[in-house]
Order: sequence, then C-alpha cells, then structure tokens
Amino acid sequence: MKLRPTDALLVIDAQNDFCEGGALAVQGGAGIMPLINRLAERFDTVMATQDWHTPDQISFASNHEGTTPFTEIEVAYGPQMLWPDHCLQGSNGADFHPDVAPAVQKALAVVRKGYNPAVDSYSGFFENDHRTATGLAGLLRDRGVTRVFLCGLAYDYCVRFTAEDAVREGFEAVVIDNACRAIASDTAAAAKASFEALGVVEIEAALLIG
Repeated sequence: MKLRPTDALLVIDAQNDFCEGGALAVQGGAGIMPLINRLAERFDTVMATQDWHTPDQISFASNHEGTTPFTEIEVAYGPQMLWPDHCLQGSNGADFHPDVAPAVQKALAVVRKGYNPAVDSYSGFFENDHRTATGLAGLLRDRGVTRVFLCGLAYDYCVRFTAEDAVREGFEAVVIDNACRAIASDTAAAAKASFEALGVVEIEAALLIG
C-alpha cells in the first residue's frame, strides 16, 4: 500500500497498564511495540493517545458499590463498561510502554483522554458522551491529513471507537490488524463487523513496511 503525504499514524494507548503486568493487561500487548516503532518510521505525521484517569473515574468498578470489573452499567450518557482502576494520572501504569518510546518521541502531539471523572473516553476523537471533542480532528486537519492508520490497544475498544469516529469525522480509516491486540474474542468480532459496515479498511503491517 502506497503511503501519501496526507496520511497519519495514530498510536492508541500504548501504555503500561494495557500491557503484561498492568492493571488492565491485554494479552500480547507489549509484543506489538517494536512493530509500532517500525510503522512510525514510515509516517511524516504521528499522533498518540493516552488514557489519563483520575481515581474517581466513573468507569472504575471500585467507584460503584456492589459491582465488579467487566460488567456494564447505565450512566447519564448510556451504557458504560466497568473496568479495574487503570492509567491513573502520573502513575507508571499511565506511562507509555518503554518499548514504544521511539514512536512516542516522534509523535507531534499526545492527546490525553478520560480525564473528566464523569465521562469515560475510548475514542481518540470524542469522549463516551459522543459530544465532547478531544481536539484530535482539528490537529489532523491542520496537518492536511485525510487518511489515518491505527495501531495500539485495545483493538476492540479504543482502536475500534477511534476508527469509527475517524470515519464520522470525514477521514479514511485503516486499522493495522497485527499492530493491535484485543481484550476479548466476542468484542473483537463486533469491532470487525463494525469496520466492515463503516468502510474501515483492515490490513497487515507488511503492506506498509515489507
């Protein structure tokens, strides 16, 4: 696949808490970091997203008596999955994984999300209320970007919702499958079905780096 000057790579939540040993570890998460670095070398425009939660985040099961992680509740903006406490502001878990340092250093911006305790944020473009923008779309448009390539964690949540919102914001979206990892097979299948419906393209990294 031929890259264009108007392409950007979005590195989604490549953070310690989503890798082995982290509070919300995704199996194989750490293993994709070297591949993300190789991909970043190919792009003039790289952006990164970073979960950046406060301890009273609405999506933490610890803040809802009688609940457990990985159950869903209703909040003001709709259904919300509950998670273990993760990516607390300033913590080691919120830091980018050390093996992805070259890609993060190349990033023109790091978009922090989920810092409003009343609203979780999966997408790099909008919080989970689907109204509050992060500013990522404007950053990309200012760079003349028309197509975004996505990699990172997790395929079935933050990568998925960022890709979906990219299309809704008028960008072409390409998910680099083997540079992502998913939390669960059922939600990964739902993400794949959504991508097909929205026209999100899925490729392997070899199409970009050989």
